[in-house]
Formats: sequence, C-alpha cells, structure tokens
Amino acid sequence: MKNNFRLLAFVLLFGLSLHAQVKGDQPAAPDKKWTLMECVQHALKNNITIKQTDLDNNLAGIDKKDAFGNFLPSINASASHSWNIGLNQNITTGLLENQTTQFTSAGVQIGVDIFKGLQNQNRLRRANLSVLAAQYNSSKVRDDISLNVANAFLQILFNKENLKVQKEQLGINQKQQERINALVDAGSIPRGDLLDMNATVASSKQAVIAAENTLLISKLSLAQLLQLDDFETFDIEDRDYLIQESPTMNETAKTIYDKAKETRVELKIARTNMEIAERDIKIARGTYYPTLQGFYSFTTRAAYADQVVGVIPDPNTPFSVIGQVEGTGQNVLSPNVLPVVGKPDPVIDQFSDNKGHSFGLQLNIPILNGFAARNGVERAKVARDRSQIALSQAELDLERNIYQAFTDAKGALNAYESALAALEARQEAFNYAKEKLAVGMMNAFEFNQAQTLFVNAQSELLRAKYDYIFRVKVVEFYFGIPININ
Repeated sequence: MKNNFRLLAFVLLFGLSLHAQVKGDQPAAPDKKWTLMECVQHALKNNITIKQTDLDNNLAGIDKKDAFGNFLPSINASASHSWNIGLNQNITTGLLENQTTQFTSAGVQIGVDIFKGLQNQNRLRRANLSVLAAQYNSSKVRDDISLNVANAFLQILFNKENLKVQKEQLGINQKQQERINALVDAGSIPRGDLLDMNATVASSKQAVIAAENTLLISKLSLAQLLQLDDFETFDIEDRDYLIQESPTMNETAKTIYDKAKETRVELKIARTNMEIAERDIKIARGTYYPTLQGFYSFTTRAAYADQVVGVIPDPNTPFSVIGQVEGTGQNVLSPNVLPVVGKPDPVIDQFSDNKGHSFGLQLNIPILNGFAARNGVERAKVARDRSQIALSQAELDLERNIYQAFTDAKGALNAYESALAALEARQEAFNYAKEKLAVGMMNAFEFNQAQTLFVNAQSELLRAKYDYIFRVKVVEFYFGIPININ
C-alpha cells in the first residue's frame, strides 16, 4: 500500500511538472538561430516543389516497370456460369426442350510477343532515359531552391542591418530633439527648429516601423521556403558577413561557361530529352515491321441438366403406323419409345472430359493503315527537331546567364566600393553637420537633410554588400561550388 501511494504521488508530480512546462511556468528554451546551411538542408527535405519532383521520379520509375512488363507474357483467366430457363436446346441431345439448364465454363489464355519491331526494347531504353531526365530535373529544382534560400537568407540579413541603422538614427534624432527642446526653452534658438526636429523624429519612427515590417515579410518568405509554420519566432543567426575575395572571380566568364557546360543539369536535361526523342523515332519505326505473337488457351466446361441415358417402350402406345406396304394394304408399324432421363455426370468429371487446348502463332503484317505508321514517324522526327532546338537554346541561355552573373558580380563589387566611399564622405558631412548644429550655425531642417543623406548612404552600402555576396555565390554556383556563406 505504501509503495502504491509513492507511485501515485510520483505520477501526480510528473503530471504537474509537465503541465507547468506546457503552460509556460518553466522557462522556455531559447529560439533556434538558423544558419544558411541548415536552411538549405531543411528546404531540400521539406520544400513543396521538391516533394513534387520526388513524385515525378516515382512516376518515372513506374513507367519503367511498365516498359519491363512488356517483355513478360500476358496471362488471363476467365470463368462464366449461366442459367437457361424455358425452351432451350438440350446440349446433350440437341433437341429443343422445356427445361432449366446451367452451364459453367472456365479457361486460361496466355499470349507472348515474339517479335514486335523492337518496340519493347526501345520503350525500355526510353523509360531508362526518362528516369535519368527526372533525376536531372530533381537536381535542377534543388539547385534553384538552394539559390532562392540563399537569396532570402541574405535579404533577412540586409533587413536586419537596415533596421539597426534606422533605430540608431532614431536614437540620434531623439537626443537632438531633447537638446533642441532645451535650447528653445532657454530662448537660444527659434521654436521652428524644434518643430522641424519633431517632424524628423516622427519620420524616423515611421522608418523603423517600415523596416520592422520588411524584416517580418522577409522572414515569412524564407520560412515558407523551409515549410515552417511559426514564422514569427523564426530567426537566423546574427553574424557580420564580411566581403571576401572569391578565387572564382579571378577566372574568366568563358572558363566558367566551359566548366558549366559539363556539369550543369540544364544541359543534361536537354541532352537526355534529345536522346528520348531519338528513341521515340525508333519506337515509331517499329510499327513498319510485322509482329509475331504466340498464344495458348485452355478451356473446359460442365452442364447442370438432366440427360438421356437410354430408351424404353411406351406402355400406352407401343406402336404407331408410319405407312403401308405397297400392294398389300398392310400397315407398317414403328415402336414408340420414351427416353430414360438420368442425372448429369459429376462436375469434376465433366471438367476433366470436356477440357481442350489451343495454341499457335499469329503473324500480323502491316500493309496500309491510313498512313498511321508513317505519320507517327514524322511526328517523332518533329519532336526530335524540337529537342535539338531546345538543347541549342539551353546552351545559349546558360552562356547568357553565366556572362550576366559574372558581369553583375563585377558591377556589384564596383557598386559596393563606391557605396563605401560615399558612406565615408557622408559620415564626415554628418559629423560636421552635428558640430554646426551644436554651435547654432545650422538649423534643424539643414541638419535633417544631412542626416537623411547619411542614412541613405548606410542603407545603400548594406544593399550593395549583400547584393555582391549573392552575385558572387551565383557565379560560384555555376562554377560547381556549393552554396555556403562563411
């Protein structure tokens, strides 16, 4: 009894502790800070688009099973049971009789393609190519998701830094507001300066709110890519990502393109589709050839009706007149008989006695079918030509994208360096404006203009910084370097 009481007390205490944790009475664990690699890996496992491509891979695998199944024989079994009521032909005597009969039949049919113009072989090879194309497409989708995640990740970093800038400027403006308010109370400066500074503080508060909303929306975008439900608590790690020189940027755009032509899945998909189109032509040409099929059939049956097993003389009319002997006048008599009806044979015996086999070969030679075979080949050739054009277009698109990415990265570096120089100049101008405002040589309106230019320079530097980081990652990605930010 004592041990039971202790056990009950332990269960109650455990339940209360668990309830307290659920209700928040216990301190919650700190929110997770996601790194870029964690975001990419989580997206590759949970993104909806990737799940859809995985389903496409499954369908391609099923199509391959279908193509392999064409080599196997077809085996089908059939069975039927029927009732015949009323005037029906007796299956034993062949006479029409009023009776109820039942008839059961069963059979097995087997067919196999011996020659079909190599269509089955070509369909299997096409199915293998389709599986490969689906895998390439899945890889491309994963690459696109990785780039999108990296872009969304960097966008959050930019919005975080921009929010810090806006909050810092709000703090500076509030301090200037307090100082100007004191100077106005002392009569040192006109009240108009205070009104201008109040407007500046209000504008800074609006900028902070706008930056907070933008940050929230950017978190939502990344959380949706990761398939996370609670985006409001979602956050990434706070780090200062510095501009680093990438060895890939020392390469030429042509070198990057030459390597990308060997590794990028866009071209692999186009080449595989080209091979599929070539295989479709061979499948279509297979309809020109004769086809040879082998078949085998087994059937058996059984009847459920009374059957005639013999005859006996009719006791009522033993004889009947069927004619006369010519010249004598004597009648010709014929004995009248009645059938002796017996039960049908056992079903198993009937199935054994009535079984039959049928086998042979069937040759089909196409001669004229409304030009269907020829038109099928022509359609397959048109599809092949489309695949050739698509391959050429994919090569052009890849070349344009790489040269564009390389040029954008170079331009982003120049933009960052220019923004850095502009920020240094705006920083000095802003510091000078603060000094002039402190000694009364500048009013609040002029100070607000100098501060606005300084804040814009800070935001522009942040934008140029993360834009350059992303542009470089795109170039590295084409060069075969996985997405990562150190």
